[in-house]
Amino acid sequence: MSGNLPVQSVTADYVQRVADDLSANRSDQERVRSELARLQDELVRLEDSEQVLTKMQDVLGGTPKQGAKQRKGSKGASVPAARGSNRKTAAGKSTAAAGRKASKKTVSPKKASEPTWLELTTAYLGGQSEPRSAAEVAASLSEAHPERTAQVTVVRNTLEHGVAQGLLERSKQGRSVFYSAPPASAPSGS
Repeated sequence: MSGNLPVQSVTADYVQRVADDLSANRSDQERVRSELARLQDELVRLEDSEQVLTKMQDVLGGTPKQGAKQRKGSKGASVPAARGSNRKTAAGKSTAAAGRKASKKTVSPKKASEPTWLELTTAYLGGQSEPRSAAEVAASLSEAHPERTAQVTVVRNTLEHGVAQGLLERSKQGRSVFYSAPPASAPSGS
């Protein structure tokens, strides 16, 4: 009987090790699944952001056709989704695509006589005595121009474009960002 005791002890040790390894494997799978879901959500947000920026580029007179060609070419090099999340990814892509199609229908083309978002935002901020947030600017522009839909994201991107061109200034207070027209500087003698 003493010969069976070490075999049972070794078997019990292996059973415990396998159970521990299986538990660790499952927790690693769950960690990787949650990271994959987070990355897929981030990708959807980035794609939505790309759509907004493409529309802004079109409105501002950029060259969106070249960007569209680059996007079509990069589709072939996409990374395949994980096996377990194919249904969720396909549903997410079709929902995002449907949202893009719907948003294209609701956007009305800018008429030649209408000012651009950049012109509207710089004119608005030029008349303000203190800096404003993107949400405040969007709300004011929506009030002043009810025929145009002023989305906060579009206004924020327009404000950043104005900052990049030196037409506007950006200041931070904690985590908040405010925009203002640059102070009128006196003409220099040189």
